Amino acid sequence: MNKDIDNLFKDTVLGHPAGLFVLFFTEMWERFSYYGMRALFVLFLISSVTDGGFGWAKADALSLYGTYTMGVYLTPVFGGLIADKLLGYRWAVIIGALIMTLGHAAMAVETPLFFYIGIGCLMLGNGLFKPNMTSIISYMYKNHEEKKDGAYSIFYMGVNAGAFLGIMLCGYIGENYSWSWGFGLAGIFMFIGMLQFYFTQNIFGDIGLPPSKLKELNLEAIGKDGDQDFVEKPQEEEVSQKVVIDRLIAVGVFCIFTVFFWAAFEQAGGSMTIFAEEYTQRNLSGIYGTVFKYVDALLTILPLGIITYVLYLLFKKTFAKFAIGNIILSISFIVIWGIVGWKISVDFSKESVEVPATWFGILNSLFIITLAPFFSKWWESKYNLSGTMKYGLGLLLLGLGFGFLAMGSQGIVAGEPIVKVSMFWLIAAYLFHTMGELCISPVSLSYISKLVPAKWIGLMFGVYYLFIAMGNKLAGTVGSYIEEIEKAYSISGFFLIFTAIPIIAGLIIAGMSPLMKKLMHGVK
Repeated sequence: MNKDIDNLFKDTVLGHPAGLFVLFFTEMWERFSYYGMRALFVLFLISSVTDGGFGWAKADALSLYGTYTMGVYLTPVFGGLIADKLLGYRWAVIIGALIMTLGHAAMAVETPLFFYIGIGCLMLGNGLFKPNMTSIISYMYKNHEEKKDGAYSIFYMGVNAGAFLGIMLCGYIGENYSWSWGFGLAGIFMFIGMLQFYFTQNIFGDIGLPPSKLKELNLEAIGKDGDQDFVEKPQEEEVSQKVVIDRLIAVGVFCIFTVFFWAAFEQAGGSMTIFAEEYTQRNLSGIYGTVFKYVDALLTILPLGIITYVLYLLFKKTFAKFAIGNIILSISFIVIWGIVGWKISVDFSKESVEVPATWFGILNSLFIITLAPFFSKWWESKYNLSGTMKYGLGLLLLGLGFGFLAMGSQGIVAGEPIVKVSMFWLIAAYLFHTMGELCISPVSLSYISKLVPAKWIGLMFGVYYLFIAMGNKLAGTVGSYIEEIEKAYSISGFFLIFTAIPIIAGLIIAGMSPLMKKLMHGVK
């Protein structure tokens, strides 16, 4: 098996195995579909029946959104186990992608029954897909630990590229033309990602085969840690039971504060989208409209151009052996370039432009791509912060982001003509939220892998995802009170809640830094 893994590094793209970029594009199209659908989810439900939506109350729409995002984080706990014991990583990815394709297709029917069926399929499919993609990467780099951080960085770029394009294009088509076309586009590219992976899967050799097949080949089953979206824990010395308990308590503290973070951060797909739709001035004309058209076009073309170049490099290395998979992937890019060209031409043909409410969702991916290298350098410098202080800073930045929304919405009074506020407030909020995410999300995964005994890592990552699921459900539940709080106080008061709670939580965990240092017993 080790020899088989080493063979992967004989055929490289940008210094990494070509197989990594097969995973890159598969994940990119899956994230395209997930975030494209997520951008439309609440807007579709609250839109009037005459506008093609369901005409739901905001409270009901946001509650369902919370339930859906909770399910997305619950099902991978079981998906990793099913792959380990029965399907293997590769078939888990393929079946999961197919189930998600069916889910998107069901949502495109636009009836309540099929909408619920679609949501169920997306949660189940994600459970099989999400943990096993990262498990393949983890095993590919088993003998090349020095390259693993770079591999995950490349993979993470695929995640953000897919989110960026999915929100921009599915959101644009769904809002301006047809909800069905928006949901349908998400499903089409999910299906393309699945086909590309299916026809190119042999590039991974024996990695990810079902346990029964590995047994036939006399190979040891791999990856018993489930979802390995982290840097693997090195072999550790025996530690006392008290040290283990203390470190598990520290993990528990991080998990609890994770709930506060995601309960606020996930307003992006709910109340913040509603704020963009109803309270943000999105009609731009004159010089402002012209500038936005050019900025929007560049923001779309430049990332897509870079990714297309990566596709070209992969094409050169793998076409001879995996022609069908490469042709499918190439067709997907021809289609996406056609959609982008059509979108840009339509926008430039208009005298003024209405910025889609879903457009603001791309800012998170854009800011991650821009800022991640700076944060990475910071964490490697002598000014690096402890994990506890990073958590505190992340929550503080998140709260400040909502502070911009609370400040910008002060002139909005319930029951009076709706005031439209500047786009600046949402842009500033997403900037600070993204900086908060960069302080917390990667740090959480890293510290769990460092603090937990190796034999419990899989279990504790499952527990960690349960806390994220709780945060996502809480986001929908609290967000569902937006109208009640707006009527009783104001929309500014609603966002002040999400300003105060993360800041208070951030100050509390930062103040716990000395205690957490003792509990972690030397882990930095």
